[in-house]
Amino acid sequence: MNSFIKFSFLSVFLLFILRMSAQPPERLIKIHVSPDHADWTYKPGEKVTYTVTVTRNEELVPNCMIRYEIGQEKMTPMKKDSMILTNGTVKLDGGTMTSEGFTRCVVSTTIDGKIYRGLATAGFNPLNLKPVVKYPADFMTYWDQAKADLAKVPMDARMTLMPERCTEKSNVYHVNLQNYRDGGTARLYGILCVPKAEGKYPALLRVPGAGVRPYNGDVSMADRGVITFEIGIHGVPVNMDPVVYQNLGAGPLAGYWVYNLDDKDKYYYKRVYLGCIRANDFINSLPQYDGSNLAVMGSSQGGALSIVTAGLDSRVKYLAAIHPAMSDMAGYTQNRAGGWPHMFDKNNAANLTESKLTTASYYDVVNFARQIKVPGRYAWGFNDETCPPTSMYPAYNIITAPKDLWLYLDSGHWIYPEESERLNNWVYEMLTKK
Repeated sequence: MNSFIKFSFLSVFLLFILRMSAQPPERLIKIHVSPDHADWTYKPGEKVTYTVTVTRNEELVPNCMIRYEIGQEKMTPMKKDSMILTNGTVKLDGGTMTSEGFTRCVVSTTIDGKIYRGLATAGFNPLNLKPVVKYPADFMTYWDQAKADLAKVPMDARMTLMPERCTEKSNVYHVNLQNYRDGGTARLYGILCVPKAEGKYPALLRVPGAGVRPYNGDVSMADRGVITFEIGIHGVPVNMDPVVYQNLGAGPLAGYWVYNLDDKDKYYYKRVYLGCIRANDFINSLPQYDGSNLAVMGSSQGGALSIVTAGLDSRVKYLAAIHPAMSDMAGYTQNRAGGWPHMFDKNNAANLTESKLTTASYYDVVNFARQIKVPGRYAWGFNDETCPPTSMYPAYNIITAPKDLWLYLDSGHWIYPEESERLNNWVYEMLTKK
């Protein structure tokens, strides 16, 4: 790979990571919205009061026109209005809820032709939220058979050393495995990072967020003494020119999350979920693996895949799931927010068929969370508009294994650097403890 192509690849990759995972960039005008409880949590029937301030250079902006909406997240607002903030601040009546759930206050303003936006979300007894999605009677029978079908497929592992990505302490490989596909086989690709020093090491499977992109692998964790395997889910190499992924995402893989949703055996994610098991098969085949300490970690779609993998594969000993998607997706059928990809919301009424709802129940994170038997760390924010907390709490609440929820209340569908560091350190400590 010449230096220009390598630079372009890394630039696109880093921009993607910043866009998907990092705190959004600061803006000149800031709209601060905050509930009147420090933990943003209320009992059903308690009234919420939101304080709204609009600032420039940390000073209140006088005579500012704001528009606001207040209501249950992802639902039609119960209150919608506009007003002028004479002194740059106001308290808004946020109403209440009579049962468990979340309400949200979204505020916007236009200054010098630019739109600025802020929001805050109040939770009402979220630890009591129960799932809407049904649990199929044959759920584990179905997935046990799927795993048995996968086991019949030879792994046919192929590893290609990537010298330009290797470090003083770790080797980096592009990996190509054979995976299950309904009616045939497919390939699974990823980036493997292995410590160079002789010895036996724990391992971390990194599972991806939604979209189509290349991957670099987690060489920093490998340099600390942990084998890492970062996989893609689409059956294409993960080291190609970024424009290839842009074309795939805009073309044949656009909206892949609803492909064959009316047939649980052909649904897109069956190959994906089994691919995570196949990735663990590969890790277990490595001579450098210690044979017992395996974790899985990811955010958004990757948070979903972390829970799914830990629920399906007893070889996983720890998991870290950040704002997991695909959780309680049927929530919309009971007039509350469902999880990404929101395929049953009011904009997708055509998906509200018995066959599609049934298929989704076999792939919903909630039903894999029921199977979790190992320690996990979970993290999200109340302001997540992609993976609403209304959808994530039912999965967390149903887990009976040791668990901790790390809340970053004001975060949306992104990750604070401190949050990422804390989760990485927890995974490392669990994998390397004596």
